[in-house]
Amino acid sequence: MRWIQLAVGVICMVATANIQYAWTLFVPEIQATYGWTRASIQAAFTIFVVVQTWLTPIEGYFIDKYGPRVMVAIGGVLVGLSWIINSYATTLTGFYVGAAVGGMGVGCVYATCINNALKWFPDRRGLAVGLTAGGYGAGSALTILPIAAVIASSGYQSAFFYFGAVQGIVIFAVAWFLRSPQKGEVNYSTKVAQSRRDYTLSEALRTPVFWTMLLMFTLTVTGGLMAVAQLGLIAHDLGVKEFPVNLYFFTMAALPFALMLDRVMNGLSRPLFGWISDHIGREKTMFIAFSMEGLGIIALGYFGHNPYAFLILSGVVFLAWGEVYSLFSATAGDAFGTKHVGKIYGLLYCAKGIAALMVPLGNILMEATGTWSTVLYTVAIMDLCSAVCAIVVLRPMLARHHARNEQEYRLATGGQAQPVGSAAT
Repeated sequence: MRWIQLAVGVICMVATANIQYAWTLFVPEIQATYGWTRASIQAAFTIFVVVQTWLTPIEGYFIDKYGPRVMVAIGGVLVGLSWIINSYATTLTGFYVGAAVGGMGVGCVYATCINNALKWFPDRRGLAVGLTAGGYGAGSALTILPIAAVIASSGYQSAFFYFGAVQGIVIFAVAWFLRSPQKGEVNYSTKVAQSRRDYTLSEALRTPVFWTMLLMFTLTVTGGLMAVAQLGLIAHDLGVKEFPVNLYFFTMAALPFALMLDRVMNGLSRPLFGWISDHIGREKTMFIAFSMEGLGIIALGYFGHNPYAFLILSGVVFLAWGEVYSLFSATAGDAFGTKHVGKIYGLLYCAKGIAALMVPLGNILMEATGTWSTVLYTVAIMDLCSAVCAIVVLRPMLARHHARNEQEYRLATGGQAQPVGSAAT
């Protein structure tokens, strides 16, 4: 049963992915049609991410109270409606409204599916959440070329309308197969430390673990989110956007190929690093992944003018970035339990909203310095700081957190404490 739940969650996530990851294909077409500035158009992306993330704690409250079916069904309707609104929009306000509606829809689907994976797979939490989040990260890989083809042949309006309608219908239809686990249906991990009790949101907010994770989440998500929104513009300004990549069987322009490759790498990273974290621990995995991302971004800034280096390095960046959504959600479940994790991770997920506010600053910094390298080096430093923090700060902090939980459990029950991470935790 739980694998069916996981599969349904992945399908829902795949169907929501294009709203975020295909947006970069539409920006040049919208700009060419209306002549608006990049920054004004990209404000729609910022609105989408801010709405998606900042409403997640509220959505988490309803998830914990009413379960997953209704929330995902509502999300499906909003996801489809948002792109239909974009298909008819002729003003910036219209696109902003579409972005806000899309943010609400994706937030409902994303938060619910992640929440469900956390609850069904405590013994394989990293892998399960990674597969679910991977559906969102890689979901647009198969549709990048079809969307680009429809834009080229029929205009961006048609692409918005038809793909939006199909996505919304798919999400609404499969939502009704979701449910939360009953007591006794799942087993805890024997390898990763997991809390003996379920924290309420107010209790979680009083722990240093929560605020450390929020800071690290914000630092690491900023770079990847900026790359998602600006990759098309970065490729254009570096002079590699239209470079023909010869794949022997066919030739493709560098930007669509990079977008397709990045979606695949982004999707693979979430279950891959999630699975690794189930075996070696969340903090060690964070250090490895965040270091890779920081070094990859530095290399992209230095070698990005070479089309092949651009392709390879953008893939490395997305491989090392996508896992933030599996590692932080799994760590939240480990540290605070799952009864109220919808609200707790919902608030933690607001880190993405904070990062979204920094996306337009990338354009401003690039225009001020005349190069994307300055932007890339800045976010690389943020990634490397988070990598060090994972080992130096978060790891010992979590050890004390779990030890304190163990001691409280022993005092409350009068029993013998078991090693942190045992089946009884």
